[in-house]
Amino acid sequence: MNIVESTAAYEAWVKSQVPIVAADLARKHDAMRRAPFPFLRGTFYRWSQLWAEACPALAAAPRLLAVGDLHIENFGTWRDAEGRLIWGINDFDEAARMPYTIDLVRLATSAILAHAAGDVRILPADACASMLVGYADALAKGGQAFVLEEGHATLRQLALGAERDPTRFWARTQSWKRSRAVPAQVRALIGRQIPSEARNLRIVHRIAGLGSLGRQRFVGLAEWDGGLIAREAKSLLPSAYRWAQGKKNQGRIRYADIVARSVRCRDPLVSVNGTWLLRRIGPHCSRIELADIPRQRDESHFLECMGRELANVHLGTPDAVAAIRSDLRRRKAGWLHAAAETMAEVTDRDWRRWRARG
Repeated sequence: MNIVESTAAYEAWVKSQVPIVAADLARKHDAMRRAPFPFLRGTFYRWSQLWAEACPALAAAPRLLAVGDLHIENFGTWRDAEGRLIWGINDFDEAARMPYTIDLVRLATSAILAHAAGDVRILPADACASMLVGYADALAKGGQAFVLEEGHATLRQLALGAERDPTRFWARTQSWKRSRAVPAQVRALIGRQIPSEARNLRIVHRIAGLGSLGRQRFVGLAEWDGGLIAREAKSLLPSAYRWAQGKKNQGRIRYADIVARSVRCRDPLVSVNGTWLLRRIGPHCSRIELADIPRQRDESHFLECMGRELANVHLGTPDAVAAIRSDLRRRKAGWLHAAAETMAEVTDRDWRRWRARG
């Protein structure tokens, strides 16, 4: 099965599960043509098919509740119950029980592809080394949430940069078009998250992300106490990893499970209701894209923090930690870089075929 056939098969399955927004799916296909990095972001289903064949020794590694669709743009910030700014992994749509190595290799592969595109400057071998240092150290020490208040000055500078200016964010939301057909369940779910005193609620269609682009995504925008607020409802599915394994039972959505288990300060407004993810969005409650990060940055430190945050998530499966630490000790130096280069080549080959399909 090649990438074109794989995409058709996966999207046929998605259409059998949830409604599809055809125009957004076409946007996803176009974005996948642009470059290998956005192609990677949009094709976790394909990665799941090729992973065991390309990296068989790593596919046999200890398993845990993993992120799956991890990459260097799957990190962001949110506010916890105390109003503190928190940084960490932003999206768990593809969470499932998988080898722990899949998250490390996919994160490293995304850094290699971003380096090839000129979006990051750190050399691939150094990027992989930084991730592993952070991951192994945090795994050994039990992890710690990234609270961007009195600590983590470098991350705080990235999170509060001019590129995430609130005026710019809220101005952009005003261009989002009102949704004509909002499911009654979505209208009720968003309504319960919006304060009763809020005025001028309108539910709009949001175009965002790549992996889930094509599925329904709604945002409730309202005015409350002199300013705008927003709540998002995004359609969820069981992980594409199980689909790629040919499982007849696709399993349940694990988003809420992995968030609850991770070492983190949770956003109290994130919840899963059936097949819908509900969350607050705002200028500092969103994913951080590479374009939002100032060019002057310590990329080695940034990637080490990503490794630490991944350990925070993997620590949510405590019975796997000892086996993972033992597995890491057995692996030869440079294993992550070698595996990521292999998967970067596999991804690039698929991307070229996708781009040439016409």
